[in-house]
Amino acid sequence: MQIHVTDIGIPELTIYHSLSENRLRRYFEPEPGIFICESTKVIRRALDAGYEPLSILTSVTDPDKDAEYVLDRCTDIPVYTAAESVLKDITGFSLTEGILCAMRRKPLSKVSEILSGRKLVAVLEDVENPTNVGAIFRSAAALGIEAVVLTHGCSDPLYRRSARVSMGTVFQIPWTFADKDHDTVRVLKDEGYTTVAMALSPEAVSVDDQKIRSADKLAVILGNECYGLKPDTVSESDIVAMIPMRNGVDSLNVAAASAVVFWELSAGGKE
Repeated sequence: MQIHVTDIGIPELTIYHSLSENRLRRYFEPEPGIFICESTKVIRRALDAGYEPLSILTSVTDPDKDAEYVLDRCTDIPVYTAAESVLKDITGFSLTEGILCAMRRKPLSKVSEILSGRKLVAVLEDVENPTNVGAIFRSAAALGIEAVVLTHGCSDPLYRRSARVSMGTVFQIPWTFADKDHDTVRVLKDEGYTTVAMALSPEAVSVDDQKIRSADKLAVILGNECYGLKPDTVSESDIVAMIPMRNGVDSLNVAAASAVVFWELSAGGKE
């Protein structure tokens, strides 16, 4: 049902302009909360992954095929329409493709469930930038990573910017947050993974080292944008690895590094 709006103050639009990502996350507490999707491609992938839409806010008047697909899937929820200038006042930013969708979160799976039957996984330790998280997910989905585990210091993959930068691949690859009280490296080892810490270290081998290539199950661990991996993570991992650099450059941005590493560790990088 379409509802044209000109007043940004109506209560139904509060979730789009007045609540922080964290408040949205706790919207139905203790049940999982809400997240906001931006762009038709991201919304479509979320719908296809079984996420429940709650409402749509859009300035689209001449929908393309993707927008029509989204709107046809959402005929039983409010679709708020407004001029693009009004939407910019509501949201505080220009919308990608002129559409937002509020969706209900799903309960997170346990780490053991995410890892079950998977041989190549990524672990993100305290990756704080939503853009980096989204870009890493896009690379992971494209380059053969089967699941992603995040520590609680990471930005949430369902934050609007993360999901948009990922092009909706956060809805295509299994992921969850690690238990705060568990040693993540130990959990991975107990599940039979060879753990590979990506870190600048005198002991680091090249990411194409045979010890890495020959492992049956691999978990590659990527660290914080500024500080890298925690010392305990590095010391507890089976292998410390790095991407060989030139011209005095010591490292790549974590999102760029993830694409290189995922390619090398995937079947594509071994061909």
